[in-house]
Amino acid sequence: MDSAWQECSHILIIRADNLGDLVMSSPAIRALKQTFGCRITLLTSAVAAQAAALIDAVDETIVAELPWVKKEHSVAPGELAALAETLRRQRFDGCVIFTVYSQSALPAALLAWMSGIPRRLAYCRENPYGLLNYWLPDKEPYTFIRHQVERDLDLVRSIGAIAAEERIVLNCLPAAADTMARKMSSLGLDPSAPFILFHPGVSEPKRAFPEERWVMLAREAAGRFGIPVCFTGSAQEKELAGRLQQQAGKGTHVLAGLFDIAEFAALIGRASLLVSVNTGAVHIAAGMQTPVIVLYARTNPQHTPWSVPNKVFEYSIPPDAHSRNEVIRYVSSSLYAHARPIPAIADIIQSMEYFLEKDIAGFRLP
Repeated sequence: MDSAWQECSHILIIRADNLGDLVMSSPAIRALKQTFGCRITLLTSAVAAQAAALIDAVDETIVAELPWVKKEHSVAPGELAALAETLRRQRFDGCVIFTVYSQSALPAALLAWMSGIPRRLAYCRENPYGLLNYWLPDKEPYTFIRHQVERDLDLVRSIGAIAAEERIVLNCLPAAADTMARKMSSLGLDPSAPFILFHPGVSEPKRAFPEERWVMLAREAAGRFGIPVCFTGSAQEKELAGRLQQQAGKGTHVLAGLFDIAEFAALIGRASLLVSVNTGAVHIAAGMQTPVIVLYARTNPQHTPWSVPNKVFEYSIPPDAHSRNEVIRYVSSSLYAHARPIPAIADIIQSMEYFLEKDIAGFRLP
């Protein structure tokens, strides 16, 4: 264990992007908490902050839309300076910055340096000099590629923080579970009986699974398995869910826009199976130990389900949708050089049948 970090009583975590990214960082955050017995404050986006209550290791959350993360709106320069002063007043002993391999940690490192935080840890591709005094050369993706959970665990392991449990573990809040069950019941759905969740919404259009395929899949699943197929999503995705349900017809339902994140986690925890695109719902399912099928557009390889029963169906994205980020373009050209078609409905149904056989026979309650 690094003796300098052993003295830390209050650590700032900067995980500035999306909800799924934060959930994947949670085993590493838990390792810091368990190893150093410290208070953990999380600096993250408004979207990701919704999941903070599901992570036991997080004691406090600060919300800011930082300008180096892809968001519709971000803080103004004056607000960033005010944020640095807010952080300075907290007198953090250390800061750990989590990134994906296509991001630079240096903007967040500069914020931590401006805030007077004495220990600053992150991956970095170039020499950060004074911005990071604890750093690991970032060898991804040019030498190897790890799952995001592994990447984050390896980072904190470098200062002696060891995870007793490397799975994603999220809280199922009793009050949220009760509210979720009441909302389902009000729609005529039995929350104590088996049901399937379909999560079609994406934050990036290039990761979308074709709508007509969702409709075909929902019709086939509802007819074959005889249990409710429920379309989920945010309030902004309610229109999409309603459109898909209307076309899919009998045996399908719309749950999009009904739940906050805690209720949504409870819903996933109760479900027999989640079928989703590559998005945060997949990582919530891992945290609730719910089997998941991912319709996985080939945008990045390191965000597959972690330590949960799963099946991943990869398919290529159109060339004109490829990222301008040179790191991601390198991965696309080296790992995804050969095109892969949209998965067949019959293959997805076969995988659904595999996961549902045991669950329907002996339905588990969380």
